[in-house]
Amino acid sequence: MPGLKVLLISTYELGRQPFGLASPAAWLRAAGFHSTSLDLSRQSLDEEAVRTAGLIAFYLPMHTATRIAVRALERVRKLNPAAHLCAFGLYAPVNAGLLRRLGFATILGGEFEQGLLSLASRLEAGAPRPGLPQIEPDISLVR
Repeated sequence: MPGLKVLLISTYELGRQPFGLASPAAWLRAAGFHSTSLDLSRQSLDEEAVRTAGLIAFYLPMHTATRIAVRALERVRKLNPAAHLCAFGLYAPVNAGLLRRLGFATILGGEFEQGLLSLASRLEAGAPRPGLPQIEPDISLVR
């Protein structure tokens, strides 16, 4: 069983589990990864989950969610500066320049589940977290 912990964060779903978290969580679980999901609109940031995650991925399905994620990012980085940061969802590629300047190393749009699984697998295999270059497509339309 992989030891990499993955934290999937939604910022603006108001308590409704979005498909954008449920689907990648299922893909990761099927591959043996431990993932935790947070909805920052309904719960506070779980500091322990942030500290122990090797991969922290923010789901950005809209502009407002992106703005909230950008605000939460400073605290996340203070709690776990070694984690690999990923932004995924419709607004991740649209805001790629800003997100990369803020420290997001991986940007995934379109059908992002395979990209998240590929990224988690590479991190689990020992790839360097902060400096890992992105090989996953920015926008995947495979399915």
